[in-house]
Amino acid sequence: MEEKVLDLLEEVCEDNAVRDDMELNLFEEDLLDSLAFTELLVAIEEQFGIVISPSEVERKDVETPAKIIELIRTRS
Repeated sequence: MEEKVLDLLEEVCEDNAVRDDMELNLFEEDLLDSLAFTELLVAIEEQFGIVISPSEVERKDVETPAKIIELIRTRS
């Protein structure tokens, strides 16, 4: 599952840096913005069948690859 999430992040962020540092702040590094985040949520729903509304999560809860993976783990 972790590898699939990293694949999605790499595709949405258009950068493989997401694989190098699981604590990389995707927003601070300009790898993820609100539009890309919405795209990521759609990809998560398609890949894992997990529906996450942007209003359900705070930015601080999804700012790193590790936090996104943990969010998916808790929802699956």
